Amino acid sequence: MAETAATEKTGRCLCGAVVFKATPAPHDDGVHVDACHCGMCRRQIGGPLMAVTTAGPVTVEDPTHLGVYRSSDWAERCFCKKCGSNLFWRMRDGSFTSVNAGAFDDTSDAKLTLEIFIDEKPGYYDFAGERKRMTGDEVLAAFAGGGTASGESASGAGAGKA
Repeated sequence: MAETAATEKTGRCLCGAVVFKATPAPHDDGVHVDACHCGMCRRQIGGPLMAVTTAGPVTVEDPTHLGVYRSSDWAERCFCKKCGSNLFWRMRDGSFTSVNAGAFDDTSDAKLTLEIFIDEKPGYYDFAGERKRMTGDEVLAAFAGGGTASGESASGAGAGKA
């Protein structure tokens, strides 16, 4: 089946100080949500990160309350400085952005399609159902080859654990 054009979605932090627009990467069966089990995401979020790869950068209405944490030489994590909500992860060169699924206003068309860093997932939780699962090495290799774990194209090297 051919991919369909994705529709721009709105989102916000818990307190509403950071409001954004982002277009999920297009897929023929709705919005794809990826679960990241890496230790950095679990430490930041308190569990697995549930995220949506975007088709381009996130547009923030007023960046006054947007905090940016440089988590590695090539990636940064963005959050609300007022309420602390984690909002998105992006490559510093702008080649890839992933929005926390729960930050979108509407995820009625979303489904979990991929789990990454599965080799770092702790034993105290599991997701039901079958989907693609990748180890950390497989994810890093996908990014190093110019793609992403979810099959989107990206320039730059590295993914996850940042």
